Amino acid sequence: MPRRRFQRGSLVTKCNRRYGVYREDVLQSNGTFARRLRWVRLGVVTDQSERAAWKQFQPFLDAVNEAAEVAPRIGITLAVFVEEWRRNVAVNLKGGTVRVAESNLRAHILPKLGTLILTEINTKVVQSFVAHLAQGGRSKKTILNVLATLSSIMRTARDWEYACGSFRLSALTLPRDGVKKEQRSFSDEEARQIITEAVEPFSTIYAVIAVLGLRPGEVLGLRVSDVDFEKRIIRVRQSVDSATRKPQAVKSKASSADLPMPKELEARLRAHLSRHTSKSELLFHNRNGRPFSADKLREKQLHRLLDRLGIPRGGLHSFRHGAASALLAQTAQPWLSYSGSCGTATQELPWGSMGTSSEISTATPYRIARLGS
Repeated sequence: MPRRRFQRGSLVTKCNRRYGVYREDVLQSNGTFARRLRWVRLGVVTDQSERAAWKQFQPFLDAVNEAAEVAPRIGITLAVFVEEWRRNVAVNLKGGTVRVAESNLRAHILPKLGTLILTEINTKVVQSFVAHLAQGGRSKKTILNVLATLSSIMRTARDWEYACGSFRLSALTLPRDGVKKEQRSFSDEEARQIITEAVEPFSTIYAVIAVLGLRPGEVLGLRVSDVDFEKRIIRVRQSVDSATRKPQAVKSKASSADLPMPKELEARLRAHLSRHTSKSELLFHNRNGRPFSADKLREKQLHRLLDRLGIPRGGLHSFRHGAASALLAQTAQPWLSYSGSCGTATQELPWGSMGTSSEISTATPYRIARLGS
């Protein structure tokens, strides 16, 4: 934005007439300013003295100098830009990403920051926003998720050449970590009991998650063509959105993998395919040929079975956490340099793209041995 200066203006004589000349900052459609030269038509030289010309010109200078003393609110508000972001950016994102962003916008960002001009959203304002969230009892993880949404939207505004304030996440003081709740993880005995007592096809679904450590959406998105008995691999290429139950890309490039198929899992899958109908290309589907809902699968099948068996409740991810815990306990040390389908930010496990790790062929037998045939 141009630096505002106190203007004295100037008088110019052209064609026997006096003109007052000054500069004015004009707001552009993208929220920035452009400086324009202004000419004010005054009196004729023969009829107006220079002193009278200055007196006629002075109100124009007073107006522009008063505007320079108090900077006006310029540009568009965050709420207005969010509507533009929804029309042009959100439509291209994954459904889950949009749902998280909309939740953060609706519950936190827009109520507190929506009326602010983009240029007003700076580090100090965002720090105050963080304090507001913390005082409301939000955890550090929740605050980081909200800030990630805000940062992404503001970065888009800057890329589109809107005038924006600047803030750095590294400059913010965040609340301290609270006591973390331990993730529910099915033990080997619990997983074995659940798989044994569950009816088909849910028993096979649980077995695939427990052995390979896949995400629930990845298992429910498996197609019949993804199971290759000749090469004894399972290809993970798509996932099912938990809300819409529509196929979508997997979470990351590392999640798109060819996983080894142990003989015990092969026998289960062959038996399952012998009962498979031609209603859908999906490996697991309901009677209407649609993908199973992960939420309904957890609530109506898994939780009811856990209650009947007297096992503390957990979700489908509890099989995945159990697979991670079992492999870390079995192996001599975690794989620290390989990003696999069940890796975490701090510890990576040896399964992922087929052929990139020599340990893949020995990892799943460990899990099979712990679960039993």
